[in-house]
Amino acid sequence: MRDTLLIALYAFAGAAVTGLLGAVALRLLRRRSLTASLTVVAAVGVVAMLAGTLAVAWAMFLSSHDLSVVTTVVAMAAVVSLATALVLGRWVVARSRELALAARSFGERGDFAAPVVPATAELAEVSRELAATSAKLAESRERERALETSRRELVAWISHDLRTPLAGLRAMSEALEDGVAADPDRYLRQIRTEVERLNDMVGDLFELSRIHAGTLALSPSRMSLYDLVGDALAGADPLAREHGVRLVGDRVEPVPVEVDGKEMSRVLGNLLVNAIRRTPPDGTVAVTAERGRDGVVLAVTDGCGGIPEEDLPRVFDTGWRGTHARTPPAGAGLGLAIVRGIVEAHQGRATVHNIPGGCRFEVVLPTAAS
Repeated sequence: MRDTLLIALYAFAGAAVTGLLGAVALRLLRRRSLTASLTVVAAVGVVAMLAGTLAVAWAMFLSSHDLSVVTTVVAMAAVVSLATALVLGRWVVARSRELALAARSFGERGDFAAPVVPATAELAEVSRELAATSAKLAESRERERALETSRRELVAWISHDLRTPLAGLRAMSEALEDGVAADPDRYLRQIRTEVERLNDMVGDLFELSRIHAGTLALSPSRMSLYDLVGDALAGADPLAREHGVRLVGDRVEPVPVEVDGKEMSRVLGNLLVNAIRRTPPDGTVAVTAERGRDGVVLAVTDGCGGIPEEDLPRVFDTGWRGTHARTPPAGAGLGLAIVRGIVEAHQGRATVHNIPGGCRFEVVLPTAAS
């Protein structure tokens, strides 16, 4: 037992010295190729065995013949181990370089194509993560392009919509100033109308800028959708009468919700105004509010005749307007974008789909806690 313990101690001492030297070598080579590190690891294993064997042989006074046999065996093992480490290291380095080239093209062209040659599990995981990141960046670039297109359209339409009333205001003010206006009171009423329209447009732009900047401050309180819808219907009734449209709100449940009353009134107002303006005379705009599987569903249906399927995904985009809506007084195409921004700020969602004879805008809000 004592001899076995001594052999273990001598073998451990020889191997420990080799291990420490190997650790120092690995630290010095930590910035070098993986091939060098693998070679050091293989050499440490073989040399540690040799050092332990020599230490035991010296302590046990083995014969020189036995020692040469052991040394020869260890040397052959060292040759095979080092050759294997070099082959493995070169293969891993080659796969790493292929992945680096693929990642470099990812940075230059914006897309990532994973190397076709199989790699280690770790390199394969890195390749998958890069591919997933590439897909996310592609989606982000697509969204950015869509937003940039939307911004350009918004600037163009806002410029057009501002130029028209401003030109009218300038002409009317000059007519009043020169005293050539046949009916000054009518001119003043028209000026007031145009100023109110410009004020509404600026208000919409300010609201949208707060939504996009994430500075829309909400003051939620518990209220009934019945009251919220009733107030919105009362506010939209004059416009509906002017357009000869019938407003219906006979399926409104008194469902409690936690919302900012002012902002949600704006949501309902924008949806109703949009529906009334798109519905022909003698048409109907209906409002419903009821519990759904995902929360409280508030819906506004109109008789606009439907929206082309290719345009449905863009309805809530900033500045988007249907072809038939690109003339005043349709506005600058901000109303529905504001609707989506306010609803999403309430952790809800806004959607639209076609129904026979028109379309249905739905707002889904979280149910108020009991």
